[in-house]
Amino acid sequence: MRSFSLKECAISVALAAGLIIGMPSLDSSPMAYAAHPSLPDLSVLISGPPIKDPGALLRYALPIDNKAIREVQKPLEDITESLKVAGVRGLDSVERNVKQASRSLKQGKSLIISGLAESKKDHGVELLDKLEIGMEELQQIVEGRNRDAVAPKQKELLKYVGDVEEDMVDSFPYEVPEEYRSMPLLKGRAAVDMKVKVKDNPNLEECVFHIVLDGYNAPVTAGNFVDLVQRHFYDGMEIQRADGFVVQTGDPEGPAEGFIDPSTEKTRTIPLEIMVDGEKAPVYGSTLEELGLYKAQTKLPFNAFGTMAMARDEFENNSASSQVFWLLKESELTPSNANILDGRYAVFGYVTENEDFLADLKVGDVIESIQVVSGLENLVNPSYKIAG
Repeated sequence: MRSFSLKECAISVALAAGLIIGMPSLDSSPMAYAAHPSLPDLSVLISGPPIKDPGALLRYALPIDNKAIREVQKPLEDITESLKVAGVRGLDSVERNVKQASRSLKQGKSLIISGLAESKKDHGVELLDKLEIGMEELQQIVEGRNRDAVAPKQKELLKYVGDVEEDMVDSFPYEVPEEYRSMPLLKGRAAVDMKVKVKDNPNLEECVFHIVLDGYNAPVTAGNFVDLVQRHFYDGMEIQRADGFVVQTGDPEGPAEGFIDPSTEKTRTIPLEIMVDGEKAPVYGSTLEELGLYKAQTKLPFNAFGTMAMARDEFENNSASSQVFWLLKESELTPSNANILDGRYAVFGYVTENEDFLADLKVGDVIESIQVVSGLENLVNPSYKIAG
């Protein structure tokens, strides 16, 4: 049977209630395609959480369980939808969001503080004070009907919320399986800036993509990538696939399709690593489909434009090495946790700034550099420090 494109698959399901037959394969050959079996439950395929914002996905992916801070977070995030409503009605809705968030913060502040890690409590309380002041400022912005100032202030407040939530994580929450424990691991989060030089594009000459890497949910995958970044592995490498479905890179020159570790002279590979929502540690080496977990939700779904994941050989789960891709996705056509990719490829981060420009990249555009800008201290077992 022939392979369908992502959009063809989704439209055929949505309009004809047919079965998914296939979609582009994200294996380590940049242009490879293969057919996939269908999922047995169509209701899974056409449902899924609507969260598309990468910042929100990262906040909800933190290993915390504090209802009080989530009740502050949710109405602040809902401001985005409120702003889509034109005119006075939109601002009235924003005002309700702000009042709800302020009320939740006031009522739940003691519970939020009690959820802070002891070593980070002072910092968290300081952030909460800033959040309270910021909410008052946002209320004044709304009362003054300054619509243009709402979104920037919302972004600032959600940054405070996310930082408070990170201050609730005391330490890395689980043990990585022993067979992977000596590999480079990212035990926490890190952020990188990827600077791309764009060729033959009058609309864009250069762009810096800010990417947040989530080691809480993918420590082996994110650790491998940060280690390669520190080796400057990607610096000077071209974009190797840009087809409207994904942007992909990471295939080095020569016959090898991955990173050759100079200390072993062999390709370094990493296991398929997927965190299931509700579980305390990732599953390794198997897709969720192979495990029969058809309805399981992934903690890091392919639900945002610019979702970052590892490419691998189609029929070898543990073959990922250095090739990475970013999904260019219309979420309405490919619902999260039900789009064939979720549970099949390891997501380990999201582009959080300038993600829209990914669609402008073309094969041959050059990654000038990728630099770690925060969180390098969370990398353990860094192999880039080993001579050779």
